[in-house]
Amino acid sequence: MFRSEYADVPPVELPIHEAVLGRAAEFGDAPALIDGTDGTTLTYDQVDRFHRTVAAALAEAGVRKGDVLALHSPNTVAFPIAFYAATRAGATVTTVHPLATPEEFAKQLKDSAARWIVTVSPLLEAARRAAELAGGVEEIFVCDSAPGHRSLIDMLASAAPEPQVTIDPVADVAALPYSSGTTGTPKGVMLTHRQIATNLAQLEPVMPAGPGDRILAVLPFFHIYGLTALMNAPLRQGATVVVLPRFDLETFLAAIQNHRITGLYVAPPIVLALAKHPLVAQYDLSSLKYITSAAAPLDAKLAAACSERLGLPPVGQAYGMTELSPGTHVVPVDAMHDAPAGTVGKLIAGTEMRIVSLDDPDKDLGVGEAGEILIRGPQIMKGYLGRPDATAAMIDPDGWLHTGDVGHADADGWLFVVDRVKELIKYKGFQVAPAELEALLLTHPGIADTAVIGVYNDDGNEVPHAYVVRQPSATDLSEGEVMMYVAERVAPYKRVRQVTFIDAVPRAASGKILRRELRGRS
Repeated sequence: MFRSEYADVPPVELPIHEAVLGRAAEFGDAPALIDGTDGTTLTYDQVDRFHRTVAAALAEAGVRKGDVLALHSPNTVAFPIAFYAATRAGATVTTVHPLATPEEFAKQLKDSAARWIVTVSPLLEAARRAAELAGGVEEIFVCDSAPGHRSLIDMLASAAPEPQVTIDPVADVAALPYSSGTTGTPKGVMLTHRQIATNLAQLEPVMPAGPGDRILAVLPFFHIYGLTALMNAPLRQGATVVVLPRFDLETFLAAIQNHRITGLYVAPPIVLALAKHPLVAQYDLSSLKYITSAAAPLDAKLAAACSERLGLPPVGQAYGMTELSPGTHVVPVDAMHDAPAGTVGKLIAGTEMRIVSLDDPDKDLGVGEAGEILIRGPQIMKGYLGRPDATAAMIDPDGWLHTGDVGHADADGWLFVVDRVKELIKYKGFQVAPAELEALLLTHPGIADTAVIGVYNDDGNEVPHAYVVRQPSATDLSEGEVMMYVAERVAPYKRVRQVTFIDAVPRAASGKILRRELRGRS
């Protein structure tokens, strides 16, 4: 068994809004959130006051403890206000991909039993359609403004009393992001107030930030990585978060230069751009002190090329998953020079790890031996919403979460992730479940059978590759038609990027797709 070398941290028995904004008065007039495009700035004092007022308005509108509120928005300075206001009103927040189709959004609304939606006016039509499809939604609020909808801006004028809701940090669910786990379709991951807040305390020694530090939030807040590393963690420590709604390289580089960003938490495609794109040379990035990459594997040579070009310490990595709130391993900011190339870090405080044989899950492996990574710690999810069997398949009776990732650790405790047992595709850090795409493809009248795997394209991104068996009557079915069929029905990050026609999908006697055989053909 591998144990963290850091001192244990006591569980944080606080609601997430208190765990993050408990020191807001101390930070006062310091900038908490800055819109990286138009410069709109909210101080810590404003974030604290605004989220309390919005919480009062939400409670007045009917939001009650135990309700689920769907937060459907790109990154804005209003996103944290909406999130903390909802939790203060006693609600659970389910975060929704802003590019989800109305059908995908409706599935999440229905599964989570969400009664409320907070969105932004450009996404309002999708939210309305999703609410119609799902049913049960009482009201749709907007962060900005839209005719016929109450806005968070209007709510700031509320004179309603601040809700006094008793929250049990141990049992009550603060966030309900959706994850595909090791395989299958997306499931609601129940993360309690204590699990998220304790993970922040575990990460603090290795991801330090504070007044004067400026973190650029370009990865989405709706994703657990962005929610933790770019929103909750820096705001808990008094740093300034500069918010961008999406990744555009010029806007991103200009924000680093103009706002004197000190730290970046990114995914591998951004590291690739920083390492190779000619635009980078046109901007002053000298304020940067470090870069950490997570959400997908980062090639060690690419990491080295990026740090060398920018004159920075080696790019650090971190490891985790939605079901782990999400962090378990980080290359500490002060140890980036010492970490071996390619490592995803060391165990954070209060976390244990086992590496078990792929052939015999009861057999623990030692230093340098590759097997499945198992994690135990206070950050492990409460479970999958309404799916006890899936929860039991993920977390064993002794409390070990089976990650589905394959890795090995060296004698100093550095972890290296080498492969995945699970079949999930990670496209630019977003999870794509092959089973979901396969189910959709099989609704096409010209497709008899199909299998989807992840393959790496020339940019180093893992993309969905569909192997398709045509119906005998559909001999003229083309690659383009297959890709378009999927593209019209899913969010952009889930699109099939490659298609190969085959005579038969290789399957085991049980009917399970033999994806390994398909990977051998790619």
